[in-house]
Amino acid sequence: MWRPERLYFGPAGIPKSVKKRSTKEGILEVKRLGLDAMELEFVRRVNLSEQTAREIKKLSRELEVILTVHAPYYINLASRDEAKAKASMERVLQSARIGYLAGAWSVCFHAGYYKDYGNKEEVYYIIRDKLRIIVDILSDEGIEIWIRPEITGKPTQFGHLRELLRLSQELEMVMPTIDFAHLHAREGGLMDTYERFMEVLSIIEQALGREGLGNMHIHVSGIEYSDKGEVRHLNLDESDFKYLDLLKALKEFDVKGVIISESPNLEEDALLLKRTYLSLH
Repeated sequence: MWRPERLYFGPAGIPKSVKKRSTKEGILEVKRLGLDAMELEFVRRVNLSEQTAREIKKLSRELEVILTVHAPYYINLASRDEAKAKASMERVLQSARIGYLAGAWSVCFHAGYYKDYGNKEEVYYIIRDKLRIIVDILSDEGIEIWIRPEITGKPTQFGHLRELLRLSQELEMVMPTIDFAHLHAREGGLMDTYERFMEVLSIIEQALGREGLGNMHIHVSGIEYSDKGEVRHLNLDESDFKYLDLLKALKEFDVKGVIISESPNLEEDALLLKRTYLSLH
C-alpha cells in the first residue's frame, strides 16, 4: 500500500476551473495547476463505473496525483432503522470498492449521529461493530484502502477526535480523517492558536504513535459556526480559521499525508495552502 512521503495538496472534487466536468479532466487540471491530490466526491451516490475507475487509476498514477474518496453524505451507521444502517454500510463498501479500483488511498465519511440514543458510549460500540464488519468484508475481497470516519462539525454528530482515535486503536485499517475546520466549529472556535493545533497533533501522536502523523487524511477550509457547531464552509480568507498556524504545526510535527481543501473555491485554497506551506522554514 502507498505510504506518503510528504504532504500532498488538492481539492475536494473536480476543480472549479474545469470546463468539461469529468473526473479525468479534473485530474489533468490538478496536475496543470501544480497540485498533487484530489478527492473523489461521491456526494449523493457512487457515480463511477468500474471501467472508468480503472482508467482513472492509470491516469492518476501516470501524473502522480494522489486520490482520496468522500463517501456519500447519507450515512448513519448508528441508525435504529436496520434498513438505513445496512444501506449506510453498503455506501461505505461501494465507495471503498470503487475507490480501490480507481487507485484511491483512503475513503472518508461521516459515520453517524447520537440522536437515536441517550448514551454516546452505546453509539460508539454500534459504529465500531459496523466498521469491523466493513473492514472484514473488504479484507476478504482483497481490497486495501484506509477506512476513515471523519471529525464532524456538530456536537450532535458522532465524530469527536477521541472517539475516532479510539476506533483507530481498536480496528485494523481504520484511521481518522482530521477535519480541522469541523474541529474548530465543533469546539466553538477554540482551534485558533498555534498551541491548540500543536496540542491536537500531540494527542494524535500519543494515541496512534508516529503512524498517526505519518498517514494523515486532512480536510481544511474556512468555516462559519454557531453555538450548535458548523453552519457552512467558507473560503479561508473569509473566515477566522488560522490556517497559517495549522501549517506551521504540521511542519513542526513533520506530518505526512494528504490535505484536501473543502473551501467553496476548492483549488484556490488548495493552492494557497500548498504555497504557504512550502514557504515555511
